[in-house]
Amino acid sequence: MSNVHELNFLKEKIQGLKDDGVYRKLPVLGGANDSEVILDGKKVINLSSNNYLGFANHPRLKKAAIEAVEKYGAGAGAVRTIVGNMDIHEELEGLLAEFKREEAAFIYQSGFNCNAGTIQAITEKGDLIISDELNHASIIDGSRLSKADKTIYKHSDIDHLEKVLKENRDKYNNILIITDGVFSMDGDIAKLPEIVELAEKYEAMTYVDDAHGSGVLGESGRGTVDHFNLHGRVDFSIGTLSKAIGVVGGYVAGSETMYQWLNHRARPVLFSTSLPPAAVGAIMEAIRMLMESTEYTDRLWDNAKYFKSKLGKLGFDTGHSETPITPVIIGDEAKTMEFSRKLLENGVFVSGIVFPTVPRGTGRVRCMVTAAHTKEQLDKAVEIFEKVGKEMNILG
Repeated sequence: MSNVHELNFLKEKIQGLKDDGVYRKLPVLGGANDSEVILDGKKVINLSSNNYLGFANHPRLKKAAIEAVEKYGAGAGAVRTIVGNMDIHEELEGLLAEFKREEAAFIYQSGFNCNAGTIQAITEKGDLIISDELNHASIIDGSRLSKADKTIYKHSDIDHLEKVLKENRDKYNNILIITDGVFSMDGDIAKLPEIVELAEKYEAMTYVDDAHGSGVLGESGRGTVDHFNLHGRVDFSIGTLSKAIGVVGGYVAGSETMYQWLNHRARPVLFSTSLPPAAVGAIMEAIRMLMESTEYTDRLWDNAKYFKSKLGKLGFDTGHSETPITPVIIGDEAKTMEFSRKLLENGVFVSGIVFPTVPRGTGRVRCMVTAAHTKEQLDKAVEIFEKVGKEMNILG
């Protein structure tokens, strides 16, 4: 029998990962993703999830998911354009549009799908996409699927963005400027008012991926557009339903025109089964909870400020974060991974992030503080950071 089935070319690549010290096994949770988790059989404080508001294991969301399953079943059974479009899918879109204070919202099965499906549907040959150099992988992939030309501008550099716009405006039909709302590795916020002013000056469209702004910034988590009060001036506002909202999915909020076009051209929605009823039921409950009260976002920010100030006082470098994302920058790649490993041994799970995800020499552990953490858990985590920081000579 031929040895083609041995996949030797992949075996060699896997060995390369092992030789470079970047081969890994996935961590395994033995229960719900919460502020404390059972990880590989051991109870630890969790500072690695995107579960900003503690919704992933919230009793109200679980109850809503179960009720949706009882009424609508386990799956939608088809793509939306055939027979997989249930009244709850439409209800969710109406609720999201109301929450986001936009005309319409169009849902996808994931935030990644949302970028992969929307960017290629709204741009074509003869257009130009201008993207922030630190934008998320799904934006890069979504842009690659488009027939438009692409270029990047230096991270949050408004002068460079204007230079690119000035040089290119006359050469293209439409220009689409894409930025993350909150950048996931450093926790900094896009300079959205300046970007929107430039877009209007040069008659370009704006597209904001608010994966880490949804449920975090703005009134009760309405996002970066709401935070800067730019309603009606950002053409495509992307949100995720899998981070702060705690479930799975993504959406784009904007005009009714956008909605009608995506309904005909968004490939992940046209060719992939729609969100399962359990997810839709839970998401709607989460949105209702945010519309009822600001308590969850208030607690998230209170916890984030508390944790940041304690780490800062110890002398850790937490970068320029303006959000609950709290990087603790170590620098050296190997040292970063060792720091993460030692924290876990002592009872705190926070993943190390190194090159190529971040520039070489800027390795960090990225702490994700949530509304579900208690002050006691945060105090204990800070104590462990101090202990390991001193043992490893990261702190003086």
